[in-house]
Amino acid sequence: MPTTVTTGTTSASPHTRLRGWWAVFSLTLALFAIVTTEILPIGLLTPIGTEFGVSDGTAGLMMTMPGLLAAVAAPTVTVATARVDRRLMLCALVLLLAVANFLTATATAFWPVLVARVLIGITIGGFWSLGAGLAGRLVRPASTGRATAVIFSAVPLGSVLGVPVGTLIGDLAGWRTTFTAMGLLSTAVLALLLLTLPALPPAEVTRPSVLRALLRGTGTRYALLMTFLVVLAHFAAYTYVTPFLRQVTRADPGQITGYLLIYGAAGVAGNFIGGALVTRAPRLAFGAAAGTIAAATALLPVLGRGDAGALALLIVWGLGYGAVPVCSQTWFARAAPRTPEAATVLFTASFQATLAAGALTGGAVVDHTSLDAVMWCGAVTAGLVVLVAGAELRPPGR
Repeated sequence: MPTTVTTGTTSASPHTRLRGWWAVFSLTLALFAIVTTEILPIGLLTPIGTEFGVSDGTAGLMMTMPGLLAAVAAPTVTVATARVDRRLMLCALVLLLAVANFLTATATAFWPVLVARVLIGITIGGFWSLGAGLAGRLVRPASTGRATAVIFSAVPLGSVLGVPVGTLIGDLAGWRTTFTAMGLLSTAVLALLLLTLPALPPAEVTRPSVLRALLRGTGTRYALLMTFLVVLAHFAAYTYVTPFLRQVTRADPGQITGYLLIYGAAGVAGNFIGGALVTRAPRLAFGAAAGTIAAATALLPVLGRGDAGALALLIVWGLGYGAVPVCSQTWFARAAPRTPEAATVLFTASFQATLAAGALTGGAVVDHTSLDAVMWCGAVTAGLVVLVAGAELRPPGR
């Protein structure tokens, strides 16, 4: 995602610079909590669905609801709070996250869980849009790139640590304990934000007219198309990877936790590989990531019936998807170099809307066909990205 560099801190004292890095750390921890909470149902889908007596497809609404609300919240919150201090807004959104986690942990029916996921969606859309570009306002200009990398490390770490650990806690102590732990973590993050974040008055005003102007650009539309297809493919299939591993691979809960941990580690590697490649060859990077996802999901119903095959393909899948966010954000940044906050809003809204659509589509396929079929659907959709990436279209900034 692009950053917004406004006020430098070159002449700041060592104490001020240290506080800036503490603020960066608090933002990273907040995003880690948000990312983990968002995708945590992937590892807990079956036990939650079983307790409330709903199908895997219906339980998948826990992934659909946050994505839909985040897509709406990203532009809405950004525009509606254009003149509100970002520190106040970020703290309010993390408080909302804590409330949502505690509401999930104490739910006595499935509908309060969905209400909580709505609150989480608002947090996701608002926090990403407002907080993703703040690194340049917290540290010296020379350290902005490093600070941004630290902040966005929360994304793969949510998969590497958050989901596997959350799934393990769920297996050992129940899924409610997992969400209670996330509520406590969110509360601690809120305290850290209050202690470390300085006042952050808005540095730029994002108006609806700016967003509309960006949507008319060829580069932005191309970024939207690529993001839509690859995220749809991934989340239509990955939302239901835990039921697949349980029912098709016949893996036990402990094995699944390990598989998700290894998948997340592969995602971290894919993130760095994609980040290194996308600056030199954007279409190749995006096409390779999509092709890897297509291959893994196409082969999983065939080779994933055994432990070795499933694990190997999850590693391949993790490598491919790990590169997707950095590829997508780079395309949006190149399409809108003069309006970084607006580009971040479009990236967040498109990514989250497609995440929701993918989970919803995958749920319909699972409920009406099979888990094998949802993997093949993901493979076909990801394959379309490879074709689009190879089209004779000029990438933004090229």
